[in-house]
Amino acid sequence: MAGRWMEFGKYGAAGIPGWLAIARGLDDLVTGPVSPVTSKRGLAARVRYLTRSAAGYEAMARAGITAKPRTIKNWIKTGKATPANREMVDAAYWTLRRHNVVTDLKRRLNNNGAGTRVEIYPVDQSGVQESRRRDISHRAINVRGAWDDMVDAWDKGPNDPSAAEMLDVIWDEVITDLGSDYDAYSYVTHIGFAA
Repeated sequence: MAGRWMEFGKYGAAGIPGWLAIARGLDDLVTGPVSPVTSKRGLAARVRYLTRSAAGYEAMARAGITAKPRTIKNWIKTGKATPANREMVDAAYWTLRRHNVVTDLKRRLNNNGAGTRVEIYPVDQSGVQESRRRDISHRAINVRGAWDDMVDAWDKGPNDPSAAEMLDVIWDEVITDLGSDYDAYSYVTHIGFAA
């Protein structure tokens, strides 16, 4: 991570690491069932998606689901599963869904080499004494050439420390295009982009 925020928040600035904002932005691009997994419709949609492929069954196994096929079919029909199984179904669904959209996300974000415009909203300094505030403003850049690596790191999932480290390194490389004040954007309030 870039250097000026060694003790981020010490004087009251609020925000999140830029790499985390990018990961959350990618999360927002992945759509799925609107119904929660606690509803019959939401559970059935997730289980149907998972049971359409060998990768879905593998995702369920990795999530810890050990139910027999008959029981899994019954979840679709009745919408009844234990809270623990619902949680594991939801985790397996989103893991598989993330993985299945990687190719499409890369294509959309790379935009035939044109890249994607990214809007960076700086840290919130409303809680910082006036004398300690930095002059940082909203910035916009066009990101090219970094999306494949960012999406691959994001695909590893939020619990993989190497993914966070890789996203952090890539974000530092992206913000160097902002000029000499680039490290002011190591932490941000929000990063917006669409694909």
